[in-house]
Amino acid sequence: MGLRGQVRTRDGWAVQHAIVTMTDMTGTQVLRAGAREDGSVRADVALAPGPYTVVVTAVGYTPVASTALVTAGGRAEVGTVVLARQAGVELPPPGIWSIDPAHSSVSAVAQHLGISSVHGRFKEFGGRIEIADPAGGGHEHARVDAVIAAASIDTGNALRDKHLKSPDFLDVERFPEITYSSTGLTPAGPDRWTVHGRLSLHGVVREVDLDLNYLGTGPDPWGGVRAAFRATTELSREDFAMNYNQVVRAGISAIGATLRVELDIQAVQGESLPVA
Repeated sequence: MGLRGQVRTRDGWAVQHAIVTMTDMTGTQVLRAGAREDGSVRADVALAPGPYTVVVTAVGYTPVASTALVTAGGRAEVGTVVLARQAGVELPPPGIWSIDPAHSSVSAVAQHLGISSVHGRFKEFGGRIEIADPAGGGHEHARVDAVIAAASIDTGNALRDKHLKSPDFLDVERFPEITYSSTGLTPAGPDRWTVHGRLSLHGVVREVDLDLNYLGTGPDPWGGVRAAFRATTELSREDFAMNYNQVVRAGISAIGATLRVELDIQAVQGESLPVA
């Protein structure tokens, strides 16, 4: 007896913080239950047979109301209730998406002299994103694979770039590529996800999470479909055996030990990029 159902987003995620309320035809609330981690709702409450109104709410989502019939056995099955994000943000359609370097950026920021920041970007990179079908196991099986040419670093200063390419930092002769391969994806909010993966940098492989925002999908001028993402993370230079340092005065290093990485990505649906 009681209520059974599932609460999910349009792209297949379980809405863990959803609240389900049930009222009878007089408007009296007879049941209130929260969704579990897998999005399931189960409430073992004695209910009289007849029609009821079921309302599902969750922060960041548009509420949904429907009618449920309680059987003679005192049970109501509401099936899967789909909530739409209020911002209209859903993951893009399943399939392969190719990263477009001409309309994307991969940059890093480091503290300099303890008072300002040095900004750099990599000019050569590529990769692909594979969005999984929710019906085939969920978006937690989505994949991201990217490759960056280490020697393409550009900070706007030729001498500094030469030093960054040297064995003190990237050592591009020995380690010409920086690679990232995801291992999983978990929701972190109404329009945010955490990408789990392995970063290979300077010959060292570490587990690195990316904070990902999906910005939307739309057509492009070349007849294709594009999806936009923004991702950030922080890296410790020491974690990747880049230990060079120069102390310019007591307690102040020339270059900070932490790098803030910022990714602004456009991906094109399909295996290839348009010729623009």
